[in-house]
Amino acid sequence: MSIEVTSLPDAEPRPRHVAIGTFDGVHLGHQAVIDDADTVLTFDPHPLQVLHPAALPKLIMPFSVKRDVIDGLGVEELVVIPFDEEFARRGAEDFVDHVLVERLGATKVSVGENFRFGAKAQGDPEMLTSRPEFETRVVPLVEVDGEAVSSTRIRALVAAGDMEAARRCLGAPFMVEGTVVAGDQRGRELGFPTANIVPDDRLAIPGHGVYAAFANGVPAAVNVGVRPTFETGRGVLIETYLIDHEEDLYGTELRVAFVERLRGEKRFAGVEDLIAQMRIDVEDARRVCASFQRP
Repeated sequence: MSIEVTSLPDAEPRPRHVAIGTFDGVHLGHQAVIDDADTVLTFDPHPLQVLHPAALPKLIMPFSVKRDVIDGLGVEELVVIPFDEEFARRGAEDFVDHVLVERLGATKVSVGENFRFGAKAQGDPEMLTSRPEFETRVVPLVEVDGEAVSSTRIRALVAAGDMEAARRCLGAPFMVEGTVVAGDQRGRELGFPTANIVPDDRLAIPGHGVYAAFANGVPAAVNVGVRPTFETGRGVLIETYLIDHEEDLYGTELRVAFVERLRGEKRFAGVEDLIAQMRIDVEDARRVCASFQRP
């Protein structure tokens, strides 16, 4: 990782081209805003978590993934605003004067056309454009498949299991990340040992089903769901079988990039039927991953 992550209070003033946004998902619209910027200014936690917790949507990616995706765009610095109630009370002019000009030394600012900022969302791109201290670049919405790309749209696609359409909007596969935990060893007993992640309730996950994916870069077959063939009483798990790869992953971080939904979750009459289907799933996942062309 080459990007420098800086908390706003620690940022030293210097000439910067600053792209501003929440950037949940870092989708193609966000990437258009970030293009050519050397610094990304974002918020953590998401502002809605402070302003309207009940309205906070499932986030597309945790901060660690967002950081890595932005790093991959060639950005030099990620400046993070520790968003709290005190910061939320700051007016739009105060944000421009004391954050963009005084603290960051912005010479150029890039925002999306629907960007709003400051207390009661009073700041907008027109206000930024009126400021003489920096040049303002206002980026129009990006369309994919005839519809504007948005985090809301991507959440719906992910929930529906439409990994291909989500990938076209994100510019990369949808990913989840988590610590591998001990399961009930059911997969190992069936001949398909899995690395299990308990999904974070705050984050979006694919709809229940079986997927072809890459887990830490290794082709994998992944089940998202509650394993209806067995009465386990457990909640949703993301169970990942790494194809032709044996490694003890307990306690490690696993990043799963979803490529294609293979089928929905299904209750089988017996274990033998399930094992037969799992063999088919693994071969389907192997085929999909082998033919996958990375963006």
